[in-house]
Amino acid sequence: MSFAELLALMLLCLCGWFWLDGVRTREIGVQAARAACRREGVQFLDETVSSRSFRLVRDEDGRLCPQRVYEFEYSVSGNDRVRGSVMLRGKEVVMIEVGQPRAPVFTLH
Repeated sequence: MSFAELLALMLLCLCGWFWLDGVRTREIGVQAARAACRREGVQFLDETVSSRSFRLVRDEDGRLCPQRVYEFEYSVSGNDRVRGSVMLRGKEVVMIEVGQPRAPVFTLH
């Protein structure tokens, strides 16, 4: 096996690991969002989260770890869609935002 083939194989393995790690972390985000919505008494819409950002940050011990932010939508009344987010550092949930819904804007003509 040549050096180029070995390097390509290592790169392929690294991509596979990164993808699997992302799938596991996303599922933790879904569970955290679902629990936060249940706790706040709102409806978790679509039963999913979508990736908003990814970056490497330092944890409390000074080691580099991935930080992922996922967005999700929930409904207060059943007729609205409000955006929330969940931030994970590694596999640990560090922040969940289930924000206050915006007041409806009415315009008079």
